Amino acid sequence: MLALATSANAQEAGEQSPGVLDPDRLEAEHVVIGVITYDTENVFDLSDPKENNFLYRLANRLHIVTKQPVIEKQLLFKSGDLYSRRLSDESERILRDNTYFYDVSITPENRQDGTVDLRVNTHDVWTLKPGFSISRSGGENKTSINLEELNLFGRGQQIEFLRSSNVDRDSTAFEFRDKHFGRSWTSVTVRLADNSDGHSNLFRAVRPFYALDTLWAAGVTAFDDDRSSTLYQLGEKAAEYRHERHYATLFGGWSAGLRDGWVHRYTVGVVSDDNRFSNVIDATLPAAIPEDRKLVYPFFGIEILEDRFEKSANRDQIGKTEDFLTGTQFSASLGWSNESWGADRDALLYSLNASRSFGNISKSAVLLTANASGRYESGTSQNAILNFDARYYRQQSEKRMFFAAVAGTAGSNLDLDNPVELGGDTGLRGYPLRYQSGDSKILLTLEQRIFWDWYPFRLFRVGGAVFADTGRTWGDNPLGDPSRGWLSDVGFGLRFAPTRTGSRKIVHLDIAFPLDGDETIDSVQILLQSKKRF
Repeated sequence: MLALATSANAQEAGEQSPGVLDPDRLEAEHVVIGVITYDTENVFDLSDPKENNFLYRLANRLHIVTKQPVIEKQLLFKSGDLYSRRLSDESERILRDNTYFYDVSITPENRQDGTVDLRVNTHDVWTLKPGFSISRSGGENKTSINLEELNLFGRGQQIEFLRSSNVDRDSTAFEFRDKHFGRSWTSVTVRLADNSDGHSNLFRAVRPFYALDTLWAAGVTAFDDDRSSTLYQLGEKAAEYRHERHYATLFGGWSAGLRDGWVHRYTVGVVSDDNRFSNVIDATLPAAIPEDRKLVYPFFGIEILEDRFEKSANRDQIGKTEDFLTGTQFSASLGWSNESWGADRDALLYSLNASRSFGNISKSAVLLTANASGRYESGTSQNAILNFDARYYRQQSEKRMFFAAVAGTAGSNLDLDNPVELGGDTGLRGYPLRYQSGDSKILLTLEQRIFWDWYPFRLFRVGGAVFADTGRTWGDNPLGDPSRGWLSDVGFGLRFAPTRTGSRKIVHLDIAFPLDGDETIDSVQILLQSKKRF
């Protein structure tokens, strides 16, 4: 009791006190930020005997640790500011969003004389990724050979050379990305791709609303794409067409920042979106040619965001801090395309997005998202589509979790190049890719997830799942194949989450057994693929 009293008295007197400091109390007492210390951890922790070996020591020597100015630029506070728990937490989220960090923490320490020091701890990952990968889903393989650096010279820049092959095309691509061009908040992306069926080039420069208190945003995007596209029937290629797209947009936005726990943002801009369709040269399949579209329109958008976030782990990742927006989020935009501006039609374009969660993400929670978009032209609704997704997480024990999801799409008068598809590549794991098409679909997934302590070679975390999927499509199919009704599968699989590389994706190895479908389907489907979530 004497020791506790002495510690409390020392803290009240403004002297340095040991132990963990309460961030809420520091903020309430208007403590000023003193010294900010940067603790940048290398890829492997050599103080851990399990990681102190020749290969891991060599990896640390070859790896360039993230430079302090790169980290410092992304903090929303500086020495001399009043301490704010909100800004500290938001800075953590901004830093954790970088693929070159495995985790980030900002900890107050050494409170004395009305000030508190902060320690910014970052844990680097191995960012040079020469490699070869192969994945399989829906009975089709995808391979890639790449050389990628996610943190060039420790400055946060990304550069990649990629050669890939999938069911649609072979591609050779180069990409450069800098999220803080010239140490600013402007993100610049350049991507050039030479494909077996055309090309795809992208330039984007955007200063986003990077924080809740950001007052303005602006950006420009130019995209040029030329490719062959394919429509599927029962997992087999059935028709094809050529698609040339020239897209450009310029926008600006403003906001009053965070007010009473809410953010309101407004955006205005202009878009030119020219889509041309034609026959494929030397075609091997019947042609199905969508109607050409050229839309030129100004737009106005609004976003409303509630400042409510939660941290958790072992939800969509394994053994990694995850940030969830659990407050209300809503955005909408309206645009008007007019023939007098160079468009080929007059049309009202709209889009809406919303999300909200209920419960506690660390115990039991439901996360809801929905979005809608389309055009209103010549007195009718065109390419109108509504998507919704509901995800349920229930923590059963430290290593077990039950997960359920319902996702659906409802479409009306869809453009031919915007089919609604369901198959092995879109969640129905026991079936070929793009097995069913229509204008609407629904998919239900149930999973029992297991998180193990097994940590092979200190390189990746391992989990497992037993699952069941059921879903169907309905409505108009451009190729006329009727819906097969409800399709279901069951299966099991392993999950591998890299902890030492910049990949945010989890490797899935699944064995799935279809319970319905036609006689041509294999009785066992083996899937090897990378996904953003468990």
